Amino acid sequence: MSRASGRAPYFLEAPAIIGSQSRLHPRLYRANRCYNLRVSQSNEPSLHEFVVTEGEAGHRLDQEIASRFTLSRTRAQELIDSGLVLVNSHPAKGSHRVRSGERISVEIQPRPPLRAEPESIPLEILYEDEDVIAVNKPAGMTVHAGAGNPRGTLVNALLGRGQALSQGGDALRPGIVHRLDKDTSGIILVAKNDAAHAKLAESFRQRQVKKTYIALLEGHLKEEHGRIELAIMRDPKHRTRMTARRSIVLGNAREARTDWRAIARIGSTSLVEVHLHTGRTHQIRVHFSTVRHPVVGDTLYGAAAQLRIGKITLPPLARNFLHAANIGFTQPRTGAWIELRAPLPQDLREFLQHLSAAAGESPQRIDAALASYL
Repeated sequence: MSRASGRAPYFLEAPAIIGSQSRLHPRLYRANRCYNLRVSQSNEPSLHEFVVTEGEAGHRLDQEIASRFTLSRTRAQELIDSGLVLVNSHPAKGSHRVRSGERISVEIQPRPPLRAEPESIPLEILYEDEDVIAVNKPAGMTVHAGAGNPRGTLVNALLGRGQALSQGGDALRPGIVHRLDKDTSGIILVAKNDAAHAKLAESFRQRQVKKTYIALLEGHLKEEHGRIELAIMRDPKHRTRMTARRSIVLGNAREARTDWRAIARIGSTSLVEVHLHTGRTHQIRVHFSTVRHPVVGDTLYGAAAQLRIGKITLPPLARNFLHAANIGFTQPRTGAWIELRAPLPQDLREFLQHLSAAAGESPQRIDAALASYL
């Protein structure tokens, strides 16, 4: 771990190799002889210096700082933008490419705790009472803020309308009981107070909340309806993805069940109604990708960037064709059963029109199949 010192703030511990085993040695080494240094997580700022070697010349400054101090590129850029990085005693720029012999000074300060801030962002409210608010979230909107993504979220928008939200959880996620992926549109429930949050969360845990999605898949599903039961875990090689396994014994895989029913087949695609019995991260997307029918537009899980129907290439969708269309839940205070619907958004309807035209299908047939979702 790195340590700050008043007289030599850039002295750092380095591993000493003894035989075939390594351990931390109490002696101190200068930072310019150490690499991949993990920065202390204390709340005190620490100052470090290093001299660029010939082998490092030409690297971007933010990359070099991130590599040396085990920081994210985003955090390294934040330090540079805040004037906490000097090159030969002068304020640095993130685009700077380091030169051999340059002396780099880095003052690493703890990132101030992120909090959700109110913003004036319009929302489509589907339902609201004294305990719950239901929002029709558009595709492209993140549910709550995180590192590197502090603004423009659903939570920011709710706070911007003066909305009271439950406070029992993370300060970045007030009111959030469940989530939708950024590029998934549709209904999301938000708790206004802690009592409602607790009851809604328990309903989700007990699988008492009914969730129905509409998805367009690549390829033709052979059956009219089916079930996918594959455990889901974080992909060990690609950390932004999930992966499906047949056993929950492997890694940290968690059981997951997805039921589906075919609504229509259009060209080389299948329009399906999906019912979730569990709510794992990316569940619908990873389940259908695993059975080789990825959600249209979902390039993360193997879908084409642009769908081809015969010799016709459709315009890019620029999102996943996945929409949370219906939700049914018990009102946490009264116990009344509430069912809500979010109509299929205009961009998905327009994409279906392009698809129908390319496939020579009747738009009226597709509309009739989707009657309860339009």
